[in-house]
Amino acid sequence: MYYAKVLKKDVAQATDILADILQNSLLDPAAIDRERSVILREMEEVMSMKEEVVFDELHATAYQGTSLGRTILGPEENIRSITRDNLEAYINTHYTAPRMVFAGAGAVTQDQLVDLANKSFDKLPTASSASAVSDQVREHKFTGSDARFIDSSMDEIHFAMAFESVGWTHPDSVVFMVMQSLLGQWDPNTPCGNTPASSLCKELVGENAAKSVMSFNTTYQNTGLFGVYGVSDHTTVENFLYIQMQELVRMGHKVSEYEINRAKAQLKTSLSMQLSEGTSAVCEDIGRQVLTYGRRVPMEEMFARIDAVDADAINRVAYEHINDNDLAFVSFGPRDDGKAKPRRVIPDYNWLRRRTFWLRY
Repeated sequence: MYYAKVLKKDVAQATDILADILQNSLLDPAAIDRERSVILREMEEVMSMKEEVVFDELHATAYQGTSLGRTILGPEENIRSITRDNLEAYINTHYTAPRMVFAGAGAVTQDQLVDLANKSFDKLPTASSASAVSDQVREHKFTGSDARFIDSSMDEIHFAMAFESVGWTHPDSVVFMVMQSLLGQWDPNTPCGNTPASSLCKELVGENAAKSVMSFNTTYQNTGLFGVYGVSDHTTVENFLYIQMQELVRMGHKVSEYEINRAKAQLKTSLSMQLSEGTSAVCEDIGRQVLTYGRRVPMEEMFARIDAVDADAINRVAYEHINDNDLAFVSFGPRDDGKAKPRRVIPDYNWLRRRTFWLRY
């Protein structure tokens, strides 16, 4: 995304500058070399953040051999070797009119935006080989698997577990959003303290099994990852995972109306607050939705779709995607040396897989 935030009188000039950056960049080799070092520093910062590393490795194990398994920044050797020709080829392939959205919010009208786009972006190509590249990128295959990374300097266990979910435009995508809100998130600094609302967080806090927990719902064009990221002491990680699996599978069998109504209200509040952060957030929302859905979904329509989610929908979706399904699991933590009391044990994949279903139903 390229954006500008300006006064009303400067909208035309800002559009002209953005169009010039997009269509006439010099791609100076010296500037590319300077930026190369910036990206390498960013990579170092990302690698120091356990949460980012866990999610990168989760994608690598869940989508083995496909583009979704690769990190956003890519391998270091690519950053060091990328050239002006590489960038130029990428721009020629992907910077085309059908792949772009020109969005505005605030002191600007639709007619003004259309006129500015026609004047400033009239030379953009209307066709390219990007569709063939996109078809290749869209290919994916979810693999039930796990990856364990040993770090003897750590006392905590950082892990993420995910099931495959659905794409952006799938009718059940909203159900997964409600399910994410249903599971919730918690850490000691949240306003609720030790009295979280969600059943998952309440059980984990009550058993003193978690240092933090966060449900996630990462969605792509025709697939997604739905699961839980957690941080736990090595002595309580098995209890954490047992409670987590119980709560995930429970959604396929029984969920109370109170839980669902709370989750839906929380989700609607979160969506509303995201758009209250200013015109930049609104612009990004417009661009993402037009690229994703082909139109901007009104908030009233989104709220209606959320309100339509009931216990039967959650039971059905959870049963289809979680009950007796393969999962992807990644963990970072100390090795079990056999001497610690209690032992540092992260359950293996078979232990997790056996808890994706209940024999009582």
